[in-house]
Formats: sequence, structure tokens, C-alpha cells
Amino acid sequence: MTTATPLPLRRIHHAAIICADYARSRHFYTQVLGLAVVAEHYRAARRSYKLDLALPDGSQVELFSFPGAPPRPSYPEAQGLRHLAFEVDDVTACKAALEAQGVAVEPVRVDEYTQRRFVFFADPDGLPLELYEAAPQA
Repeated sequence: MTTATPLPLRRIHHAAIICADYARSRHFYTQVLGLAVVAEHYRAARRSYKLDLALPDGSQVELFSFPGAPPRPSYPEAQGLRHLAFEVDDVTACKAALEAQGVAVEPVRVDEYTQRRFVFFADPDGLPLELYEAAPQA
């Protein structure tokens, strides 16, 4: 068996999400989470929107709307992508900001291995999202 040469992967470019209600999800990701709109297209042949959203580091979230797409089971947890995590400087402050906008947020927990704080919440379709506190600056 030969050893494969590792791919020169640099970072995650984007995560794609198919939403049930495009307008509701667009509002949530742009107004509640504050992601910047990079591009928005309606693809008439597919009766689908594609919205490219950016985080400050350049990574992106793509929102899609597809008529009749089946819901993804999130609870109990199903196989596949478990959640999407965003790094933040202060989990407690971000939790409070989400709650002030009516978003239900789980209690803050501490990662047993890194000792960093994190919290889970859901997007409008119930998809699990996480805020994970950045490592302290040296």
C-alpha cells in the first residue's frame, strides 16, 4: 500500500445550507448573525435562490432554497454533518445578543479538552449552530 501525498488544503471555504423559508433564513443569517452578503442570485430554472454570505476571515456560508426539499433530522442527532461552529471572542456576550433578538440559546458549556467556552443554538430550520470561544491571545 502506498502512502498518499496529503492534499494542500488551506481552510474551509464555505458551508452550504438548504433552508425551508428563504426570507426567514436570509434575515437570520444577515441580521441576527451579521454575515455580509457577497452575492445573491435567483436561478429560475431551479426555482432556487443562492445567497453567498461572508464572515470577516473570508470563509462563507451559502444559503439555498429548493422547493420541496425534505427536512434534515437534527434531533435525535443523525449521521452526517453534526453542526456548524463560528469562532467568537466572547461567548457570553454573543449568547446575550442572540437572546436579545429572541433566539433560544443553550447554557454555556466548557470544552473538557481545551477549556474554552461554547454554546449551541439553532437556525430557523432547527439546524445546530455553535459559538466557540477563541483561544486567549498571548
